[in-house]
Amino acid sequence: MSERDAGELYRRLAPAVLGYLRGQGVPDPDDVLSEVFLQVARALPRFRGGDEELRPWVFTIARHRAIDDRRRRARRVRTTALGDDGVEAAASRPSDPVDPQLLAALRELTADQREVVVLRFVADLSLEQVATVTGRPVGAVKSMQHRALGQLARILGEDPGAVGGDG
Repeated sequence: MSERDAGELYRRLAPAVLGYLRGQGVPDPDDVLSEVFLQVARALPRFRGGDEELRPWVFTIARHRAIDDRRRRARRVRTTALGDDGVEAAASRPSDPVDPQLLAALRELTADQREVVVLRFVADLSLEQVATVTGRPVGAVKSMQHRALGQLARILGEDPGAVGGDG
């Protein structure tokens, strides 16, 4: 996209960003999605990378907003009985296209494993892009992905050897 348009960027990436936020267990992913694209719209004129760097840049912003949301909620006194990371709330939405079994299985991964899996397969980022977004070496991301996919296969009762994950 030569002339960068925040609206077009939203149309292209919002579904994947929303999936990432849901996979990360953000209790109100639509609200955080709005925060992400508000920041994207404000910062887009200053973005100097090419199209290849644009998607990871947006997911870096999404990651930061998810972390901010988690911290903000941790400081508040909770008045509702949500699960510890909000995945139950996301899974209970009747119109949610995400498989509740998959969300429950993701919840059993470590936070780091969950983040890598969601960035790779929901956000559709390469190993190198996930490494950039998370600040980890590519080898660590690849290893974490491999362990996470094996764990998901065991949780979901599938043959771990049938699950791909080498990049």
